Amino acid sequence: MDTITRLGVVGCGLMGSGIAEIAACRGLDVLVAEATRAAAQAGRRRITASLDRAVRRGKLTEELRDQALARLAFTHDRGDLANRQLVIEAIAENRDLKTEVLRALDKTVTDPQAILASNTSSIPIIDLASVTTRPEQLLGMHFFNPVPVQPLVELIPALTTSRQTLERARHFATEQLGKQVVQAPDRAGFVVNALLIPYLLAAVRMVENVAAGVEDIDHGMELGCAHPMGPLRLLDLIGLDTAQAIAESMYEEFKEPLYAPPALLRRMVAGGRLGRKSGQGFYTYG
Repeated sequence: MDTITRLGVVGCGLMGSGIAEIAACRGLDVLVAEATRAAAQAGRRRITASLDRAVRRGKLTEELRDQALARLAFTHDRGDLANRQLVIEAIAENRDLKTEVLRALDKTVTDPQAILASNTSSIPIIDLASVTTRPEQLLGMHFFNPVPVQPLVELIPALTTSRQTLERARHFATEQLGKQVVQAPDRAGFVVNALLIPYLLAAVRMVENVAAGVEDIDHGMELGCAHPMGPLRLLDLIGLDTAQAIAESMYEEFKEPLYAPPALLRRMVAGGRLGRKSGQGFYTYG
């Protein structure tokens, strides 16, 4: 199996920075592309801060941190990704933005065997593959937040994805990044979010209908079902805007009422209460 040594990551938010960090720690040459110079600089600071935390917690030595940082490069010109063997798109969960990026990467990446992957949480992969000239070399690679900690990657082949692409991606995720893989069907939500999102939306509806309080709902699931985090605190971690986008993608495909974002969720997103990243969601963060 060919070993991937040159990785490109488009987007350096929570997910993109996590993917870039673990890849650099595992010895890969990583190039991160952001839309602007300021965003690229912010991405570098985010990854550096995460690695510094790992050093303080004794999970990483200073020498290994410095080696990982030396393997990371940042750009605001996507043309610099031309020589990458694998490029993972990790931008916002927006179908139009993702198709625009993947269409551009298809023209930019010159290696005829290069894999293009999307970290989408819910968008059908065939919709993304169809905008490229290499649909057999595109698949979904859905990482989970926080990427350095969560062991799972969902691999989602489209109808057009070749067996070789799927196996190279599996080898990359398991052997090179040390992750565990489940193969998911190419339908909105895949495996994890198809089960998770209706549960999270049900918790929002309980708050909306004044059936139970926020902390009572979370404590009930933490103490009664041994969940490490209640559904509303988990929503704050995921980002309410991201959860809404996933729900909308699933509702668009299946038209099932349990996938429809509740009015309370829509209003919180419209009001900028997005969870941890905005400082306020169902809880307030310092």
